[in-house]
Amino acid sequence: MLYNIIGGDKMKLFKRENYLSKIRGFYHTNDIIKVITGIRRCGKSSLMQMIADEIIESGVNKENIIYINLDKKGFKSIKKADELENLIDSFSNVKGNKYLFIDEIQNVENFEEVINAYREEDEYSIFITGSNSYLLSGELITKLTGRYIEFEMFPLTFEEYLGMKEFYKYDINSNLLIELNNYIIEGGFPRTMFFDDLNDKRTYVKGIVEEIFKKDIKSRCVIRKKDTFDLVMNYIINNFGCTTSINNILENLNKSGLGISKTTLLRYIKCLIDAKILYECDRFDMKSKRSLLGEKKYYIADLSFSYISNPNSRINYGPVLENIIYTYARSKSYTVTVGRIGKLECDFILKDKELNYSYVQVAYTILESKKTEDREYNSLEMIRDNYPKYVVTTDYLLQKRNGIKHINLMEYLKTGSLF
Repeated sequence: MLYNIIGGDKMKLFKRENYLSKIRGFYHTNDIIKVITGIRRCGKSSLMQMIADEIIESGVNKENIIYINLDKKGFKSIKKADELENLIDSFSNVKGNKYLFIDEIQNVENFEEVINAYREEDEYSIFITGSNSYLLSGELITKLTGRYIEFEMFPLTFEEYLGMKEFYKYDINSNLLIELNNYIIEGGFPRTMFFDDLNDKRTYVKGIVEEIFKKDIKSRCVIRKKDTFDLVMNYIINNFGCTTSINNILENLNKSGLGISKTTLLRYIKCLIDAKILYECDRFDMKSKRSLLGEKKYYIADLSFSYISNPNSRINYGPVLENIIYTYARSKSYTVTVGRIGKLECDFILKDKELNYSYVQVAYTILESKKTEDREYNSLEMIRDNYPKYVVTTDYLLQKRNGIKHINLMEYLKTGSLF
């Protein structure tokens, strides 16, 4: 073994540089816990192995790396804080600074006390992962406020999808629009790339959803009727990217004969968001500079979800391209909202960590008619500040209009530097 990897595997890994670059500055920081969150199977375990490898490559002795995967056979029985502590202590005789990696730590009850105790010893640089929002709630917030940093992971972006195909020597079509369609249909869960058959890919993704329900939803949420919960989940997944409200969702579900209360609907949606199947995108009024109550948009963690809930659906490029931009922007640490300007809507307002803004309209094409072109440009032209404005399409013939940048989605996503 290259290091004390407990319950894990070693393999040649495609580097997720977008996330590694965010974490490298904290590799040797003992007083701050590094928390990696993200939907199950998006690559958190592999990322931690990459980090461990880089730390060893920097000159740290491999015996000083302790990697515990609590989701692996033989370690699933570790459910209590003292059991975890005893496991870690079995490696505590190693001299020098130690690097502690614990995968799926939310499996252990009261893990916060254990992690905080090792942090206070100042001999451990600690990295932990979790697959749901409960990891960053309750006791962890209370005990570790200001002492941890969250790094949120997502399934593969289009850039990473192409990079991973190249890394594992899969053929890449020179027509990037074909590759974009492949990415949309196959989804971005890294493991799906190793299945040749599309049905096998979808079976794998269906298994992810079932695993999320069993491990992240059922154990945390009160779900009295699984069939009702599935109907709610499938309804929202099939309508991702649409502006809606809880009342509209409730009305449409009850029209179909479901018979669900608003309280239950709200609880089910929260469960889906906490499990990172859904992301909630608020709407922002650009004149009043206030968030709009009620209407929101929901995006999905991975586009493959829409095909397992509706296998025969055709690609609806409007919401699909929005979803791609949304998860891309979130993976780059942008805050994302939907903008309203009078009666018009700006698909996305992006805000970076330096509080710089950019505005984005997304469409499959603007070349089919002047009306389509005007629809995408008009809302951006009403914004009076000097922050960058983008119209993002699959077009290769690009236009110039009033300082607004018209860019090709595939070419810029391929480089990983869209905005």
